[in-house]
Amino acid sequence: MKPFILLFPLVGGTFAASLNAYYKPGNGQRVLNGPSDEIILNGQTFDASPAAMNGFSLDLAEKRLIQMEGKDPIWMTELEKIEAKANGIRFFDITDNPTLDGFASVQGTPTYPTPRAYEQVTSVIKTLTTDGPRKLLEKFTSYWTRYYRSETGAESQKWLLSQIEEITAEAAHPQLRGLISIDEFPHSWGQNTIIARINGSSLTDDRIVIIAAHLDSTNMWPFSPAPGADDDGSGTVTILESYRALLAAGFKPKRPVEFHWYSAEEGGLLGSQAVAKSYAARELKVYAMSQYDMTAWVKAGVREEIGVITDYVNPTLTEVNKQLIDAYLDVPYVETECGYACSDHASWAKAGYPSIFTIESAFKHANLANIHSARDRIDISEEFSFDHMLEFSKLAVAFAIELAGWDKL
Repeated sequence: MKPFILLFPLVGGTFAASLNAYYKPGNGQRVLNGPSDEIILNGQTFDASPAAMNGFSLDLAEKRLIQMEGKDPIWMTELEKIEAKANGIRFFDITDNPTLDGFASVQGTPTYPTPRAYEQVTSVIKTLTTDGPRKLLEKFTSYWTRYYRSETGAESQKWLLSQIEEITAEAAHPQLRGLISIDEFPHSWGQNTIIARINGSSLTDDRIVIIAAHLDSTNMWPFSPAPGADDDGSGTVTILESYRALLAAGFKPKRPVEFHWYSAEEGGLLGSQAVAKSYAARELKVYAMSQYDMTAWVKAGVREEIGVITDYVNPTLTEVNKQLIDAYLDVPYVETECGYACSDHASWAKAGYPSIFTIESAFKHANLANIHSARDRIDISEEFSFDHMLEFSKLAVAFAIELAGWDKL
């Protein structure tokens, strides 16, 4: 039998008891040595040899400060983080941002309008297509992994940045280009967050409207292939198509609009926490933040629907989101829950900003069997639908126009 490390399922909140017989903190690299080493995680066997870890900067023995729902923060190794995630435990990695809670000055929940920009929204929606998202996602999923501590993760982020810049140059109305900025928000792990901003015209209201997805991917065992087509390649190209269509239409917002593609969501919402803390530290005001994480899956035999997350979100903004779906989409919404720290909207909520999350379906019907594995591919099933993704592009367009307003060029 080949040597292996066996990770047992977690029981209650106890991590060390299930691991200490096989793994000692500070000794992870030695334990994993050997060309035939394997790791068994939730009944699946993965290659844990040094060769499999080439191109990664992940130290499995590094201690990280982890916050789980209803518990005091605890120190865990990166290996223990992997086990927790594999067992469905959601958490913030707060090592770099331990004081995000309440960090933003209290701004309260803004007042939001009911949908009223029908002609403007529908004029842009008519220009949305599945062609661009399909082409982009085919390339984006061709990387071995987009894991935030991998060489291919950094390469995929740079490629996405180049595509955003190219789309901006080609699609933006000439009079709009001077209002647009595209920046990398740097992170120490090498894969950066991308922020594309369209400045607002208002001299009195600088509250930001944010539309977001995450650009990284992971396998249950991070060193294994992770094409991440649905999680969250789908959200990444969904909002990029919305961005393209808005630029082509000459969208000049009254409030500033930003499109965010976060790094390291899969590592414990690391990228979005850093961005949210930066905004709070600079006392920037956020009018509304909407997360798009997994937008492609329509489960066979189940009604096509849009999942509106109702837990750990701003309830007032969530009601606005439902109104936008009713007004502009061809698919109905369903209320659903995803739990604590389940995507990047949670970082903004933690910092005190109004945020929401929209997902591909009711959570129980989502693509949970394929994400975080080599099976998260475009061609895995006819249930992966670019037409369904297009509905979310419509929603992002409506969110931008209705909440930011539209001024004439």
